[in-house]
Amino acid sequence: MKVYFLFSVLLLASCSKMEPAAPDDDQLLDGPVEGLSGEEHARFLRGDVAFNDEVFHAGNGLGPLFVATSCGSCHAGDGRGHPFSSLTRFGQYDATGNHWLEQGGPQLQHHAIPGHQPEVLPAGAPSTLLLPPPNTGLGFLEAVSDADILAWADPDDLDGDGISGAANWILPEAYSPLRPGAMENNGKYIGRFGRKGGVYDLVQQTANAYAQDIGVNSELEPIDTYSREAVDPEVSLTTINEVVFYLRTLKAPIQRDQDDADVVAGGALFAQIGCARCHRPEMTTGASPIPALSHRTIRPYSDLLLHDMGPGLDDGYTEGDALTSEWRTPPLWGLGLSPNSQGGSYFLLHDGRATSIEQAIQLHGGEGEASRSAFNTLSTTERDRVIRFLKSL
Repeated sequence: MKVYFLFSVLLLASCSKMEPAAPDDDQLLDGPVEGLSGEEHARFLRGDVAFNDEVFHAGNGLGPLFVATSCGSCHAGDGRGHPFSSLTRFGQYDATGNHWLEQGGPQLQHHAIPGHQPEVLPAGAPSTLLLPPPNTGLGFLEAVSDADILAWADPDDLDGDGISGAANWILPEAYSPLRPGAMENNGKYIGRFGRKGGVYDLVQQTANAYAQDIGVNSELEPIDTYSREAVDPEVSLTTINEVVFYLRTLKAPIQRDQDDADVVAGGALFAQIGCARCHRPEMTTGASPIPALSHRTIRPYSDLLLHDMGPGLDDGYTEGDALTSEWRTPPLWGLGLSPNSQGGSYFLLHDGRATSIEQAIQLHGGEGEASRSAFNTLSTTERDRVIRFLKSL
C-alpha cells in the first residue's frame, strides 16, 4: 500500500511538471475585472458561457439570415476580429439616416439557413467593411462621464492645434437606460461604441449584435431582419443582460514591459509627436452601478471622440451625425496582443487594411497627418521605440 501511494504521488508530481504553464495575466485579454463580488463573478461566468460557448443553429433560433453563429466566433479570446469575420454595413452616407432599412440595412447578412437565400448588397447602397473590435475594458469606457468626453472635444479647433474632436450625438434606442449624468443635445445623446461612435451603450450593442449578426431576436430587438415583422423572442432578456454584464466586467488590458527603457522612451516620443492628443493615455471613470468600475483611473489611449482622418480613410459610410471621413479614436490598449486573435498577424484600422502598426500610422491623414509626419522625422531607433511602446499596450 505504501509503495502504491508513493508511486501515485510521484506520478502526480511528474504530470504536473509536464503541464504547460498558464499564461501570465498580461498576455490575456479575457478575464474579469478585480473587485467583483461573489454573485457578480458568478454572473460574469454565466455571461461568458452565453457569449463564448453558445452556438446557434436553425433549431434554436439561428437566422434565417445571419453573419455568424455565435458571439465568440467574431471575437476570439475577446480580441480583434480577422478579415474573415468582417462585417458589411450599408445604407447611410450622411446625417439624414439609413435609407436602406427596408432592404436589409444596416448590416449585410451573407449567410442563410437551408431554404433561404443570403442577402446581396442592394445596387447603389453605400457600404463599408468593419472588423469586429476587441471587447476588453468596455465597461470602463461606458463609465466615463459625458462631461469629461465633452471637455476633451474641440469641434471648431479653437486652440489651433489641428485637432477638432467632436462627439457623435445620436438617438439611443428606447430600451437603453440613460447613463448617470447623461448630457443631452436637441434630444440626442453621446454615442461612444462602434467605429464611428454610433452606438449608445452595451445594451444596444449586444441586442443589435444578436439580431444583426446572428439573426436571433429578443424582446429588445423583436423585428426579424428577414421578414421585417415582429417575432417571438429567440434569446431571453436574461441572456442579453448576462452578456451585457460579461462585457461590462471584462478586465482592461494590462500593459507589458512597462519599465523597459525602450518602452518608456517610446511612450514619451508618442506624446511628443502629438499622438496623445487623440489617443489620451489616461482618464477616470465616473459612477457605475458596478462598484468595481466606479472612479477608476484607466489607460485606454482614446478620447472617445470623432476625428476627421482624411480622404484616405473616408469609406463613404457613416452612422449618426458623423462625417464619412470621421472615426472614433480607437482605444489602443491591448494592441500588442492583437495577433493572438488575428491568426498571428496584424489587421488594423477599421477594415484591417493595415498589416503592421507602422502601416496603420502611415495611413493616418486629416487630423492625424501632423503626427504621422512627425513620426516620419524620427530616427529609425526612435520609430522602433514608438512601435515597441505600442506593442507593449
